[in-house]
Amino acid sequence: MHRTRRTLAALVLLLAVGAAAACGKEGSPPVKGPQPDELPVYQVRTDFRLPGSATWSKARERGHLVVGAKEDQPYMGEKDPATGTYSGFDIEIAKMMSASLGFAPASVEFRTIASANRETALQNGQIDYYVGTYTINANRKKLVGFAGPYYMAGQSLLVRTDEDDIDGPQDLDGKRVCSAAGSTPYQRIEKDYPKADLVAYDTYSVCVDNLLTFQVDAVTTDDTILMGYAAKAPDELKVVGTPFSKEPYGIGVPHEDTALRFALDDALAAHEKNGDWRKAYDATLGLSGVPAPLPPAIDRYPAN
Repeated sequence: MHRTRRTLAALVLLLAVGAAAACGKEGSPPVKGPQPDELPVYQVRTDFRLPGSATWSKARERGHLVVGAKEDQPYMGEKDPATGTYSGFDIEIAKMMSASLGFAPASVEFRTIASANRETALQNGQIDYYVGTYTINANRKKLVGFAGPYYMAGQSLLVRTDEDDIDGPQDLDGKRVCSAAGSTPYQRIEKDYPKADLVAYDTYSVCVDNLLTFQVDAVTTDDTILMGYAAKAPDELKVVGTPFSKEPYGIGVPHEDTALRFALDDALAAHEKNGDWRKAYDATLGLSGVPAPLPPAIDRYPAN
């Protein structure tokens, strides 16, 4: 009974983060999240112009940028169900890019896009760029462009705290493992650990719900995402083992819009140099207790 109560408390916490402080039982993990007064303020470039970018020109006519993001990843990209406000490290990256492109960060219109639909959203013009734990790889570069990388993550495993049989991917034979459909982590488990019983959903929050209710044995994705879930429910969840991949996070842009990609590369370099990148990390993902690493080298690859 005690275990059930704790599990339900964690479920409430993860599914209703905005209201968990009021409805969670006494002793539930505290609601943690970026505090607005601790976030950096990004200087908007009023003189910026990018006529060579069709994407930027359309946004200029519209008056604001439309950015694809995740809504269920604590400390990275999370949407408050009560206010509709997005927060997290990826959200801050999107805002600092907006400022560098000449748009007020507060004017950004965020749209939740599932992992499997990212390329389509960029190709169809549904969004101007995408910031949401989006790993740069060769296959995706055939479909979309990438600025960055702005962070180097690694695939890991999230399990329940009472799980003693899983310490790494080598222990997944016969285990039910959940990941997001279309994601790089899903594809890696499918290819490299075929004896795992792989389950896919559109979002990682559904995977975590299934983990908490004992329907799966582990959730796998990037350590950044799993760190957030474990920090939100430390009595229920833990990250095990060491990362078993390198996941360079990039900003997805339309494939042919090289001008926008290069402008975002320049913006990333500037915000890393002036300290905005570090401040944004400390106020968001840094709340998980993991100190900021050095940002990876930006790969300014030539136009295709």
